[in-house]
Amino acid sequence: MVTAAMVKELREKTGAGMLDCKKALVETNGDMTKAEDYLREKGILKATKKESRIAAEGLANIYTNENKAVILEVNSETDFVSKNEEFKTMIDNIGNTILNSDAKTMDEAMALSFEDGTIKDLLVAKIAKIGEKLSFRRFESVTLNEGECFGKYIHMGGKIASLVVLKGANESVAKDVAMQQAAMKPLYTSIKDVPESVVAREREIQKEAAVNEGKSPEIAEKMVEGRVQKYFKEICLTEQPFIKDGSLSVANYVKNNGGEIVLAIRYEVGEGMEKRNDDFAQEVMNQVKGN
Repeated sequence: MVTAAMVKELREKTGAGMLDCKKALVETNGDMTKAEDYLREKGILKATKKESRIAAEGLANIYTNENKAVILEVNSETDFVSKNEEFKTMIDNIGNTILNSDAKTMDEAMALSFEDGTIKDLLVAKIAKIGEKLSFRRFESVTLNEGECFGKYIHMGGKIASLVVLKGANESVAKDVAMQQAAMKPLYTSIKDVPESVVAREREIQKEAAVNEGKSPEIAEKMVEGRVQKYFKEICLTEQPFIKDGSLSVANYVKNNGGEIVLAIRYEVGEGMEKRNDDFAQEVMNQVKGN
């Protein structure tokens, strides 16, 4: 019988996760030495040792099947590995597996069956083989309602993935919006999505800026709203000038084509993450040395 104390002991000895330790002990009938060998054979120990390393490169992609789409990001330590066909195939396998499932959370996605194991097992095996930390960072699954369509755009070979859902317009218009989102990096879809705290902070910044320009507090107050509206044109997709016709906002372009924006998701690989500073030569040496 595998006890909690045994699992704790194996975890302290190997650094592997609790669930992995429990599975190893169950598979080896509680034999501690064999359980450690099991973790090594499955590549789990090698993967565990890389967990503290930085993986902020990688690829983002989008997978669609009729009325469903999945957008995801999978990270590697180096750009060198992200260009590897084996890495790309792994991402395709993850994306298509999620697409054909009802998974909504990362835990559910990692537990999905793939070949003889799970998505988690696939990642562990690839970490052991490729020799870098690999991380399935995030995904979102989207299902269309009646009258809606997808627009998708992949930029720089997968460094940016943009997925939008429009209602009432066609896929060509939707793709234009996806390209706009990829290129112009809006922080929010529309004004209503901007938190009030962000708006309040921008009003204070613009009021202070106007006062510093020599305007009276009364005049500064009147100038604030116009400057906040200009700020919205920078951070909100719907308010941005449309890249193909600057006389139109994105919202008006979509509206003129009989539609409205329902949803917009933009993944940029490594955004908000610490980056490594290795040069390309060092990346190659790391691969040769198996680091």
